[in-house]
Amino acid sequence: MNTPLITNDAVIFGILMAILGFVFITSSSQNSFWKKFYKVVPALLMCYFLPSLLGTFGIIDPHESQIYFVASRYLLPACLVLLTISVDLKEIVKLGPKALIMFFTATLGIMFGGPIAIIIFSFISPDLVNAPAPNELWRGMTTIAGSWIGGGANQAAMKEVFEVNGELFSKMVAIDIIVANVWMAVLLTGIGFNRRINRWLKADSSAIESLKHKMDEFQKQTAKIPTLTDLMKILMIGFVCTGIAHYFSDIIAPYITNNYPELSRYSLTSGFFWIVVIATTLGVGLSFTKAKELEGAGASRIGGVFIYILVAAIGTHMDVMAIFDEPGLFLIGLIWMVFHVGLLLLVAKWIKAPFFFLAVGSTANVGGAASAPVVAAAFHPALAPVGVLLAVLGYVLGTYGAWLCGVMMEMATP
Repeated sequence: MNTPLITNDAVIFGILMAILGFVFITSSSQNSFWKKFYKVVPALLMCYFLPSLLGTFGIIDPHESQIYFVASRYLLPACLVLLTISVDLKEIVKLGPKALIMFFTATLGIMFGGPIAIIIFSFISPDLVNAPAPNELWRGMTTIAGSWIGGGANQAAMKEVFEVNGELFSKMVAIDIIVANVWMAVLLTGIGFNRRINRWLKADSSAIESLKHKMDEFQKQTAKIPTLTDLMKILMIGFVCTGIAHYFSDIIAPYITNNYPELSRYSLTSGFFWIVVIATTLGVGLSFTKAKELEGAGASRIGGVFIYILVAAIGTHMDVMAIFDEPGLFLIGLIWMVFHVGLLLLVAKWIKAPFFFLAVGSTANVGGAASAPVVAAAFHPALAPVGVLLAVLGYVLGTYGAWLCGVMMEMATP
């Protein structure tokens, strides 16, 4: 990549905040043009897409910037705490088994979709599928499986386990980000047709509506104009828990790495995995204390600010022009994703699961902790914790599922 126009992270962060401000101001505008525009294009999608243009046109180099690292390591854990601080576990349990069924269906869709995509493409372009070592297609695709079942930590684990070289890995990252974001765009658009989709699925969403209603009532009962003290309490809890998560992660991850390295297949040697798990656990634990009442002062709203900053930071890594460099590879990624989506629709129709479970079950796999709460909150802010909890489960299963997928993809290669 040529020298980017802007290299100062403070300037880049200012641009990202300007983009987020622009999207939120225009999406809440009463102007007829913007009303029509955001009926077609979800605001959240714009928060991903507009930052992607910065990297695509060489304005910034997202790989040199530290903004994503800061957002994912500092703001994401704080966000997970603030989103789960008001969680009602009893109500989430009442959602029933369909949430887990759709989550595991999404996992299986990724695991079997990879080998099927290779088999199909072996007839379309055998040279691409049978690339010589160490550039075998199946080897690189294991990193996508790691990302789509768990997250970045699982993806990195697959890179090491299957010895994926840097050149092949960079191509796989491009496929991962672009195909996953195309599916994210479809899901976000679908949220606008939620009721219509649920009617087609013949789904009973009464439990979801009950949780939303209960959380709305709780917010009304505790709502108040936040004082400076309230805001400092919220930030204190978010970042103290983030500090605790980092502290214990720095102890646990190296200990497991040194004493039980075989657990790397479950991502248990990943520091980021433990940061997410500990932060989420602390947030859920605080939901049983008086800290829960901080929701009335806007705890989840501040968490929402953090997660939108993370969304913008993720968006900078999406190169929308990369699809033209290796169109064959992207077609394989699309075939893989189509199988994943098709299986989800089939099972959702069979068990009459609401679209919410389909969307969050998928993004808990494909997007992980960075995307699942965002998609869940797009349905309703009260539902964000469902996305958080399922995303944590995805991290646990990610490396193991991706490893099995890799074995099957190697067997499927002619």
